[in-house]
Parts: sequence; C-alpha cells; structure tokens
Amino acid sequence: MSAATSVATTAEPALELIGIYKAFTGVKALTDVGLRLYPGEVHTLMGQNGAGKSTLIKVLTGVYTPDSGHILLQGRAIQPGSTLEAQQLGISTVYQEVNLCPNLSVAENIFIGRYPRKWGGFGPIDWATMHRRATKLLAKLDLHIDVQKPLSSYPLAIQQMVAISRAVSVSASVLILDEPTSSLDEAEVQLLFKVLRSLRDEGMAILFVTHFLDQTYEISDRITVLRNGVREGEYAASELSRLDLVNKMVGVQIDATAAGNVLAANAAITPAAGDGEVFLQARGLGRKGALAPQDLALRAGEVFGLCGLLGSGRTEMARLLFGADKADSGTISIKGQGVKFSTPRDAIAAGIGFCSEDRKKEGAILELSVRENIILALQARNGLLHVIPRKRQQQIASDYVKWLGIKTPDIDTPIGSLSGGNQQKALLARWLATDPDMLILDEPTRGIDVRAKQEIMDFVMALCHKGMAILFISSEIPEVLRCSDRMLVLRDREGCGEYLRGELDDASVLQVIAGETA
Repeated sequence: MSAATSVATTAEPALELIGIYKAFTGVKALTDVGLRLYPGEVHTLMGQNGAGKSTLIKVLTGVYTPDSGHILLQGRAIQPGSTLEAQQLGISTVYQEVNLCPNLSVAENIFIGRYPRKWGGFGPIDWATMHRRATKLLAKLDLHIDVQKPLSSYPLAIQQMVAISRAVSVSASVLILDEPTSSLDEAEVQLLFKVLRSLRDEGMAILFVTHFLDQTYEISDRITVLRNGVREGEYAASELSRLDLVNKMVGVQIDATAAGNVLAANAAITPAAGDGEVFLQARGLGRKGALAPQDLALRAGEVFGLCGLLGSGRTEMARLLFGADKADSGTISIKGQGVKFSTPRDAIAAGIGFCSEDRKKEGAILELSVRENIILALQARNGLLHVIPRKRQQQIASDYVKWLGIKTPDIDTPIGSLSGGNQQKALLARWLATDPDMLILDEPTRGIDVRAKQEIMDFVMALCHKGMAILFISSEIPEVLRCSDRMLVLRDREGCGEYLRGELDDASVLQVIAGETA
C-alpha cells in the first residue's frame, strides 16, 4: 500500500482481505482487492454501480469463493464456504432487505435456529428464557419493545435493529451492513447510527456499505473506494474531502477552482421557461425513504436530464412519475390537469412511457419473441378484452425493427437471444408503439456497445425534435450534459440544483454532487 493511500493505525486488523481476485466467465469482477477492518471502527465501502462492492461482500461472507487471495480473521487464514460458516466464524451480515421472518415474534427472529430449550437442551423451547435474553440484547441497543409481538408489527428501522441484535447475539466480531439505510427516513437513520456507534465503542469492526455521501461522513472512521473491480484506495474519513471522494469513485480528477468558477459564473442564472408547452408538472413529489419532495416540469420537445450518483434518487423519481411506486406527498398534472397515477397503466393512458434501467428484470421478457415484447405496452393499454390481431402485431413489430435497425433473424426470435443493444432498441420500440407524449429513459445505454449507444441517442434526439418530452437518466455525466436542455442534479435523495445546457461541465457537476459548491 502506498503512502498516499495508507491510513496509520497501531491496532491489528480484525479482518483483512489480501489480493482478492474474482472473475465470472472471463469478466473480472475483482482484481487484487484488499480491505482492512479494524476493531472499534466503522469502515465504509464506497463505489459506483459495478465497482465490485457486492462481489467483495459475497466473497467475505462465503457466498463466492475467491479465485485467489487470502482472508485473515484475527490474523488467522479462513475461507468460509457459506454464510452460515462465516457467521459461525464471527462475521455477521445485515442486508438492505431484512431477511427475517415477519410472521414470527421479535424474540423468535433473534434466536431462530438456536432456540433455548429446557431439560439441558433436549426439551421444549424455553420461551421465558428466550424472551428474557431477547429483551436484554435489544436493551444493549437502547431499544425497549415487546419481544413477543410479531416482527411485522414494527417499522423497518426497528426490524433492522432486530437483525443487528441477531447478528450480535452470535458473538460476531465483524458486522457487515449492506445498504441498511436505503429505505429509512432521517430519524430512523439516526437511530441506526446510534446503535452502530455503541457497537463500535464496544470494539466491534463494522463494514458499512452505502451510496449516501452525507451518511458516509457522519458515521465513517475509514473509507475504502472501489472502482471497476479495483481498490482505488483506503482513507481516513477526516482526511478525504467529499469532492475527492466523488473524484475517486467516478474516476476523474476535478480542478476544484475551475469548477467553482463555472458555478459562480452561472450562480445568478435562472433556468429559462423554454419554448415548449409544459407537458408534466410535479410539485412537492416525494416518497418517504426514497425521495425528498421535489418540483419538476417537463416540456414538449425538451430533454430533461436527471444526474447524480447511484442512490441519489434518480430512479426513484422516475418510478414515482410513472406510478410504479406510490408517492406519499405532492401532486402531478398533465397539460395543466391534475392526475393521480395508481398504477403504471394510468401513466401509460396519460401518454407516458418508461424504459427501466434493469432491462432483464423489469424490461425485456427474455423468453418471449421480439414481436411479443414490442406490442406488450400497447396491449396493456388496450386491455385484455381488446387483443391486438396477430397481423397487426406483425406489422407493428416489423416496422419498428426496420426503423430502429434492430438486428434479429425475424420478429418471432426470442428477444433473449439478441445483443444488449438490440434488446434495448426493442424496448424503446415497445413504448414508441404506444405513441407517447413523454418518454422516461432510465439508463437506456447501459451495458451496450458504442455504436448501438450512439444509434439510440440519435433516435432519442430525433424524437425530442419532433415534440416529445423526454426525461433522461444516466450515470454517465458527459452523456447527460451532451443531450439535456435542462438538468436536475440530485444528491442523497434530494434535488440540489437545476441547470440549463452549458451552465455546467463535468467538473462542476461533480462539485454540485459532492456538495462543495461555492
């Protein structure tokens, strides 16, 4: 480790990963990655989507076996073969989605699989002992609840405390928390952090995985940054500025002075109204644990970009606008008329299409043909009682295959056999077939080759020029800057500035994201 990336400490690591390599079918997920967790510290693992965080955690917890490298626990080499084995070694994990049993009581969840029993461990469950132990464990976390109630009767934040209590109860020396705050509000986050500080002060080594910058600096003693499967560096949180952290995650070097000059020069500029009619207006639109209330207006013939790191609230906003998630605050109007989207079908009926960022899970139905995938949204809009005739389906699919240059043997070829770029074009065709007034594109060019990416972006710009309103989301900042007429920068689930084309460059966008604007 170089002097520039080392963090001085006199303690020995509670857990250390050295030279970890992991590949899948020739794709390198981790390359020579190291990680050191010290007792009495909260160590945050940061990185963009695809940086290797999840793979590293799975190596650490026995889900994956590394291709090479070493894992040392208290200086002793280990190689957990399962999450259970890792837990038995003292490595416990609390995941983003609480993986407990909501129908069981709090006490049962804490001791599931190892209930105290009477008669020397051979008799029935000793309920009184279990309830007493569970109450005592939770009291150590300053949590005083009825442990006999079902877990489902408590909010998510309390459920996570229960998950942590279970982890602690198995004599864990290392606690891993994978995105534990993604669905929590601010008060719930503070409750969690209070618990983590208490565990840290008792000497536990804690690995905290998050995308939120503010939370990172509130709770972290040490930060390790991964980028493209490689460890970029390990830093003391107090010695790493937010701007430097963003630089290291994204992989560019920002001239902070130049970026500040760009922002200062445009500080007094108010986003112009634009020439197009406002198609969609959102006021105070938000959802607890997902997005702080936010205003937004999309105009006909305009590309409006959403920019921010993963977890900033980009996709959450898109899903609220499309009715895929239910907002708990704010209003939406279409062409000045108030609307309420209970389901995506309501949004489709209002003239909105949505290409999801996860084309395999939420987009393409891989077993169905190109034709069936393309007509899916149009059929949903028409309803099951108005089946689109097969001949009409063939005509629609054939036209879009031709117009978008989708490379497929024929329209009845399973879409799963197409390349990623051609799958993405077919999904774009799906929504164009509904003749939308507005199109939400969430990471439309992720994971496809350069030529297909350019073809899709050219087509998107052509749609905009014809009067369509487009909400464009991408983790590639230059792409958002290049195609957006206006853009909203998001950070930690909140909007932190709306800007016109030309007001920002790559460096100043990252400075806004880092929260270090002049």
